[in-house]
Amino acid sequence: MGDQEAIRRFAMEATVEPEHISRARAHALEIGAAPISAPVGAQCAVLAAATGALNIVEIGTGGGVSALWLLHGAPRATLTTIDIEPEHLAVARQSFTEARIPPARARFITGRAADVLPRMNEASYDIVLVDADPDGVIDYVEHGLRLVRPGGMVLVPRVLAGGAVADPVRRDDVTRAYRSLIHETQSSPAVLGALSIVGEGLLQLTTAATA
Repeated sequence: MGDQEAIRRFAMEATVEPEHISRARAHALEIGAAPISAPVGAQCAVLAAATGALNIVEIGTGGGVSALWLLHGAPRATLTTIDIEPEHLAVARQSFTEARIPPARARFITGRAADVLPRMNEASYDIVLVDADPDGVIDYVEHGLRLVRPGGMVLVPRVLAGGAVADPVRRDDVTRAYRSLIHETQSSPAVLGALSIVGEGLLQLTTAATA
């Protein structure tokens, strides 16, 4: 086992996932959803807490795991989650009920994010998490940066594509989409970005301050 793999395994084993999120993970896996890992979820919770998030948008429900991690860090926040799969939203609703999340703190929207996001208010959200179709990830991130308030964050898990983005030989559509996203956001003067390699990776973006 290489050093990087040992670090990843240690981070996974060292992360303590709250019981209600572990239950949600089990429900999500039962229906074939692919929830974010516990280490990435924990990072999202810390960022939600650090930003004092009160309004959160999630693109891609993943059975409710990522949403519960975000609300774990921001217990006063209201979260809107968008997914094209009704079953994923139904399982998320179940997990929210089991976690005793008040119904007023969650809004579940069934539909294509590309159709829903243009109708949402600009600069009105603290965090936008993008965990949906990789082919549309750049468009979703652009929407996310429009939706977040100054100092808000756009979070994108899975950007390492299982390590494929680091392999110059890999040219499949998913790898190219994530690689392009990383390069474009890192080189943009309008965005500050940081890439975490823990778990499946997490790209963290915020708008750059102006002088």
